[in-house]
Amino acid sequence: MATQAHRNSKVLSRREIEALIANGCSIVIVDNKVLKVDAWLPYHPGGDKAIKHMIGRDATDEVHQFHSAETLQLTNRYQIGRVEGRWVNFVPPIQGGKFRTEDDSNVVDEDDCIQPHSEQGTASTDGSAHPSPIFEPAERPSSSIRHRNVGNIPRVSSTSSMSSVYLEDARTSPKMSVMDARTQREIDLDKSKYPSLDPQTQEKIVQKYRELQERIQAEGLYQCRYRSYGIECIRYIFFFAMFGFLLKSEWYLSSAFFLGCLWHQLAFTVHDAGHMGITHDFHTDTIIGMLVADYMGGLSVCWWKYNHNVHHLVTNSPEHDPDIEHMPFFAISHRFFENLFSSYYERVMNYDAFAKFMIRYQHYLYYIIVCFGRFNLYRLSWMYLLFGQGPRRGPAWWHRYFEIVGQVFFWTWFGYGVVYKSVPGGWNRLLFVLISHFITMPLHVQITLSHFAMSTADLGTTESFPQKMLRTTMDVDCPQWLDFFHGGLQFQAIHHLFPRIPRHNLRRTQKLVQEFCNEVDIPYALFGFVDGNKVVIGKLGDVSRQAAILAECQRTISEGDFGFKVVSSSTISLTICFEFHYYTALFVYAIVRNCRPILSHIVLKRCCLNFVTYSSLAHHNPTLDAASRHSMAIINNEVDRHSTPLLL
Repeated sequence: MATQAHRNSKVLSRREIEALIANGCSIVIVDNKVLKVDAWLPYHPGGDKAIKHMIGRDATDEVHQFHSAETLQLTNRYQIGRVEGRWVNFVPPIQGGKFRTEDDSNVVDEDDCIQPHSEQGTASTDGSAHPSPIFEPAERPSSSIRHRNVGNIPRVSSTSSMSSVYLEDARTSPKMSVMDARTQREIDLDKSKYPSLDPQTQEKIVQKYRELQERIQAEGLYQCRYRSYGIECIRYIFFFAMFGFLLKSEWYLSSAFFLGCLWHQLAFTVHDAGHMGITHDFHTDTIIGMLVADYMGGLSVCWWKYNHNVHHLVTNSPEHDPDIEHMPFFAISHRFFENLFSSYYERVMNYDAFAKFMIRYQHYLYYIIVCFGRFNLYRLSWMYLLFGQGPRRGPAWWHRYFEIVGQVFFWTWFGYGVVYKSVPGGWNRLLFVLISHFITMPLHVQITLSHFAMSTADLGTTESFPQKMLRTTMDVDCPQWLDFFHGGLQFQAIHHLFPRIPRHNLRRTQKLVQEFCNEVDIPYALFGFVDGNKVVIGKLGDVSRQAAILAECQRTISEGDFGFKVVSSSTISLTICFEFHYYTALFVYAIVRNCRPILSHIVLKRCCLNFVTYSSLAHHNPTLDAASRHSMAIINNEVDRHSTPLLL
């Protein structure tokens, strides 16, 4: 006991913690306690990836929001020390962070050299992670530091896992491709709209957020209103009764409609149970979730938690958030054109020929594709259960087997008992299945609505948890009598801040969150349902236009249609550089002369084409880099001012 107390009171330096992570340890900071959670990774009911995204970070707010007080007490058994003062986050290994071991030579102790950046934020420190290769300085000295992979944790090297501060602090001019310039502009836009990333500002936001948490608890908003669930149960019984009555009356398609309504409504209860928002007891809520999701709906609630917990922690990150990784059907950012590696699915999301075709028409196909969303959930549930992706030991070891039984039960009563035995004829059966599943389409629209239109930029690890949630999530404004239809998903921003609040209390919580946003000067995104859909379709259309322009540029480049003879690499570079600046001048002139419909479109296309080629050549010839930046600034400003769709 004395040994444990001594170990808990030991103050660990940042350098010591970095060395532990470099040696493969999973270290998380919670309430200034240093937790070594390697032993808990295979047991965690919410999945190991949720923990891996918190390695090297102060996860105090995240851990408190997702766990009960009883669970928080259990974390003490993993404590190996504590830290003093404000912790500066590392980039987790799963996101591409690099760490130094104790025996690495020629390094400076970071405890003596860490200086918080005042306005731009930090990703971690120079010792924990180098800039992304996309933003890597053209002339970078070779490092004497040896970087080791941390255990078996996969790494993803990407712009979203690194802070943009490296761009601004770099002593040498970074080399950027066209895509990277667009990414940097999105980062700059978010920086201009949201509070500063300096530690003092973000610390103030966190402090106000924790005060809001205490106020919410004091007002009893975490207490479930079981009377409201009584009303929900009456609605469920009505839909089920209508489904059974019409099925028996041989009104098969009408019966399918009410079955779809039942599934649509039950999904909200599963969402509540998955977040322990009903009884706040892990086992009780999990059983409720499995009975409703698996036995009545054919979906795995444990898969959903494994997926959803990661989504809550790395919201709208193209490489890490599975809820926005829908290639080849949807891309909500130009970054998906880069064949990104998904740390969740552990595979490359290829931007292949099929993806290029689908993305170009995604804003037209959006509502059609989401009609089939439930079939995709079946696939993901089966993969999770059949491949044993969940914990096989610990308190959740039996969940997989209970869910497999639930899957057998569901497909017995629905697949065999209803579709095969009760509905006659092949066409009737097909229509019954399609209608019952298409009716759940609004659920998938609601899920995507809250995030597709919001930012996918990463502002670095100094950004606080509440600011990131509000920056990447929006709420939907609707009258109170329609709350049953949205099932609490219209309050996604509030839900991301306080995921365990029961959905029937979210409307009351909204007023408190709006006051908090006004106090800390964070924009609170709120759209009507129709306006929100317009924003989403607009975002998909914008990415679609970017894909079309990129495809046209690539096609023209591959065909060699530049209007000049290719002699050598230097000749190509000089010719394109000359043409690029010449057409830039023509483009601006055309806009000034109000010739946009005719001349500016042609010139703009040529500018875009030549700059894509020029950017590619600049990677091999840094001396050509400086001249293009001024011209690109002119083009971007004119395009923004005249709302001309442009990739750059």
